[in-house]
Amino acid sequence: MARIVLFHSAYGLRPAVHEAADRLRAAGHEVEVPDLYDGRVVETVEEGMEIKDEIGTEELLRRAVSAAAPLGRGVIYSGFSMGASLAQNLALADEYAGGLLMFHGTSDLKDDAETEIAVQLHVAEPDPFEPEDWLNAWYLRMVAAGADVEVYRYRGAGHVYTDAELPDYDAEAADRTWAAALAFLEEMDENAA
Repeated sequence: MARIVLFHSAYGLRPAVHEAADRLRAAGHEVEVPDLYDGRVVETVEEGMEIKDEIGTEELLRRAVSAAAPLGRGVIYSGFSMGASLAQNLALADEYAGGLLMFHGTSDLKDDAETEIAVQLHVAEPDPFEPEDWLNAWYLRMVAAGADVEVYRYRGAGHVYTDAELPDYDAEAADRTWAAALAFLEEMDENAA
C-alpha cells in the first residue's frame, strides 16, 4: 500500500480529483487530497490561474508541504497540472520521497537537483502548457538528476484529459493513463516490500 498525496490542478478540488483518489484507494492505497484553494473551484483555467496568482506560489508550496508533512517518509507525491508541478517540487526536496506520479504538468528543476526516485509523467501531445521542447529538456534534466523516468504521451488529448467534466476529456487516454499509473504504483509497492 502506497501513501499518496494528490494535489489538484488550477481548477481547484473538483469532483474528478476525488474520483481519482477513490480509484487509488480502491487499488489499496492511502490517499490524502488537500484543498489548496480553500474550497474554491472554477470552470476555466484562466479563473484558476487568477486564484493561483492571488494565493501566490510560495503560499501554495507552503500549503502543499503542510499537507504532505504528516504522511512521513516514503510518501508518493502526485498531482494534476499545477498540482503535478507542486508534487515535483516537494518530491525533489524530500530525500525520503517514495516516488512521483504526475498528470498533465511538470515544473522546472534546479541545476543541482538530485534524486533517485521513480517518476511517471502523463501528458497530452501536443499540450499548450507542456510544449515538446520543454518536455524533452525536462526529461533530460530529470534523468541527469538521477530519477528513473517514464513519460507517457497521449496524441490528440486535451491538457487535463482525465477530468470527465472538462472539454479536454479523452476517455481512451484517461483509461490508458490510469492503467499505467496503477501498474507504476503496484511496482513501487513490490519494490518497497
